[in-house]
Amino acid sequence: VLLVESGGGLVQPGDSLRLSCATSGRTLSDYAKGWFRQAPGGEREFVAGISWTGSSTFYAEAVKGRFTISRDNAKNTLYLQMNKLKPEDTAVYYCAAANRAGWVNRADDYDYWGQGTQVTVSS
Repeated sequence: VLLVESGGGLVQPGDSLRLSCATSGRTLSDYAKGWFRQAPGGEREFVAGISWTGSSTFYAEAVKGRFTISRDNAKNTLYLQMNKLKPEDTAVYYCAAANRAGWVNRADDYDYWGQGTQVTVSS
């Protein structure tokens, strides 16, 4: 199983980015999925989670109202739409998949991880 993130980059405060996470090897369409991030010198932290059907989502307080997680199981792809980006959103963003039905927010519950994509928000 391979999870590959894309869409990161350097943007200014207030800009938007859309991250994608493509799955190959197995579909993992029946897995819950999520996004985490890790800033320099910081711990990996939960950003957003989504159930395997996409009907249920959960967000960290720091991104609620600005970020939207979604998935397209037909395309085996997970997304994170990030709006109104702030400098404190700067981090490496990771997608992950968990053998669960509902969303999960604990990193230990995830079974597969991508390699990460850098997001830098700076003026």
